[in-house]
Amino acid sequence: MNHSLNSRQIFLWRIAIYFIFALPGFAIASWVSRTPTIRDALGATTAQMGWIIFGLAVGSIIGLLCASHLIAHKGARYVIVVGLLVSSVGLVIVGIGGSWLTNGTTLFLGLAVFGFGNGIGDVAMNVEGTAVERASQKSLLTGFHAAFSVGTLLGAIAGSAAIQSGISVTVHLGIVAAIIVVSGIYLCQLVPAGTGKETRNNSNEPPMSAKERMAVWKERRTVLIGIIVLGMAFAEGSANDWLPLVMVDGYKVTPATGSFAFGLFVGAMTIGRATGGILLDRFGRVTVLRTSALSAIAGILIVILGPSYEVATVGIVLWGFGAAFGFPVGLSAAGDDPRGVAARVGAVSTAGYLAFLVGPPILGIIGESVGLLRALIVVLVAITVAGFLAHAAKPIEKENI
Repeated sequence: MNHSLNSRQIFLWRIAIYFIFALPGFAIASWVSRTPTIRDALGATTAQMGWIIFGLAVGSIIGLLCASHLIAHKGARYVIVVGLLVSSVGLVIVGIGGSWLTNGTTLFLGLAVFGFGNGIGDVAMNVEGTAVERASQKSLLTGFHAAFSVGTLLGAIAGSAAIQSGISVTVHLGIVAAIIVVSGIYLCQLVPAGTGKETRNNSNEPPMSAKERMAVWKERRTVLIGIIVLGMAFAEGSANDWLPLVMVDGYKVTPATGSFAFGLFVGAMTIGRATGGILLDRFGRVTVLRTSALSAIAGILIVILGPSYEVATVGIVLWGFGAAFGFPVGLSAAGDDPRGVAARVGAVSTAGYLAFLVGPPILGIIGESVGLLRALIVVLVAITVAGFLAHAAKPIEKENI
């Protein structure tokens, strides 16, 4: 499909994908940074904000489920551009609903549009990522996901600066949307057209039908990889949503110290993903997945059983490093076969996002009864299952890859 590209074109394609991965991280962090301001402007309760934010989950899931069909018909580059444009429109609507109109319904709709754009764009980016890996013959997807984390960090810093400068939510999110549209359109010019597009020309086999694309959900290997990603994404999502509270409630530290603990987790995960390509090329997917599962298990056990906050921080670093690999490595494995790559990457992405969206609320319900520290045992079980199934991510041998 992209065999005719020279080394410079592949290099530029790779660099573009790093930056494209950073854009949604920048956008999401920009929205999250303004949630306290928006909540105060709306006068919303925590429960009301929970329902409003649910719009993001609804849009994201719909986008993830639609993505593989869109990519199969139009190609990943086209879907990335559309995803960035749609998410930027959603961000503008969020800015208007959260600051200018101060209307919860408008905000919900804006978040749904934002989530849909992110959902289709996320799958398309990962499809491009797996294609760059094949073209470069290097493990790159963990590095692309590290770029997303860097984008999130930059978005949080920019959001903090906007708040300090007294810039309104509408103006702030409008500027972010403009940056994403302009930079996204420029970067996509460096990305080859047609990645993931199912045509009769890019394979010796006929293109996948819609029925075949849905059938990937029944493939044994895809299901097992989905379970791996589900377990490891649960490890990441539970920390994202609960780690500061786990430390505050479990170790009686201040909220600022709890936030610092979360920063350690994000830092460890970002470093893990930045170095992941080297580890994967040297040791292979299965070994890296099993080792990362053991690291996450050891880390969470230390957090649950640790005698002090200082000991628990060691566990947090191990947890962060362990949680770094499951999602990107699973997506890389799902993309081994160019035929149906969008359908498989879409299925595995959906499993991961379900863990992000559904897992943490379940943890909260369990934590209400037994405490958040003990509730982490559920996460331990999920990671253990993921570690046992790591063999499913072994690269497949196929002549036309």
